[in-house]
Amino acid sequence: MILYDTIYGQCEVTGVMEELLNSSPVQRLKGIHQGGASYLVNPKWNVTRYDHSVGAMILVKHLGGSVEEQVAALLHDVSHTAFSHVVDFVFDNEKEDYHEKIYESVLTSSEIPEILVKYGFDEKAILYDHSKWTLLEQPAPELCVDRIDYTLRDMYEYGHITEAEVKRFLQDIVIIDGKIHLQSIEVAEWFVDIYYKEVIGFFMDPLNIYGYDVLANVIQYALHHQYLTLDDLLGEDEEVMLKLQNIQDSELQQKLSQLHPQIVVEENEQDYDIYRKNKVRLIDPSMFYNGKIQKASTLSEKVKQLGDEAYHKATRGAFVKVLSSSRV
Repeated sequence: MILYDTIYGQCEVTGVMEELLNSSPVQRLKGIHQGGASYLVNPKWNVTRYDHSVGAMILVKHLGGSVEEQVAALLHDVSHTAFSHVVDFVFDNEKEDYHEKIYESVLTSSEIPEILVKYGFDEKAILYDHSKWTLLEQPAPELCVDRIDYTLRDMYEYGHITEAEVKRFLQDIVIIDGKIHLQSIEVAEWFVDIYYKEVIGFFMDPLNIYGYDVLANVIQYALHHQYLTLDDLLGEDEEVMLKLQNIQDSELQQKLSQLHPQIVVEENEQDYDIYRKNKVRLIDPSMFYNGKIQKASTLSEKVKQLGDEAYHKATRGAFVKVLSSSRV
């Protein structure tokens, strides 16, 4: 089976990887938008969890990761509910880790364990302790495949970076003791800059904050009135949206009508309708520079300054004023 990825190009998958790709939990991710409610207010924000999961798998392979780590990468997001992290705002979950809490139960109730056993793999050894997969996951502010892929993917798909820039970044990576390091200060500064364009500029875009807030309120209301169940949220985005649209409740429908691409909002700290704080996400890549491992912030004042600015913005939160919620 040949996959074509917009970031990494062609990749051949066979055996266990091919069967996992075709499994229902992975295929379901085609219907889960990476940006949660973002596609409802801007249809161009349409990267899916499937795109990201396949990308993470390919990048682990590209960096020399084992088949087991490729499996972990492909499956790391299969437990995301409809609309991804919107559910964390539904439950006021500041760590934004609801999908991690239900990860094991989602997997064990699927065909994934049977597929892994069929190919001689130990489900528990691969899936339930990601700390061993040092390419895939690292605690912030380190680089890891998960952070790299969603940053490159969103920023490339939404027109903020070029294919040449992505290629240069990937060529600069060096693996030391199973972990990702950069070598060029310029490349490190470039990645830190686009990472904050992702987690501050995009995640905290006033339109994105608006979409999350409205949809989280809709889902809270639907769950409270038992129009939806938690099991419903294990469906795809459009399945859940259709259920919501068919509910005969005028208050719910009024809330739902406020989600559309003609919304006009602005950031306004003095006069705002919505205030939201996202999870603080910082990056400070480890570098192999002049023969030793060092933090990028110790080598670059720009990296340090970008980090300080991002921390201030993230901890301050987003103040959103709705200018127009009417459809044109």
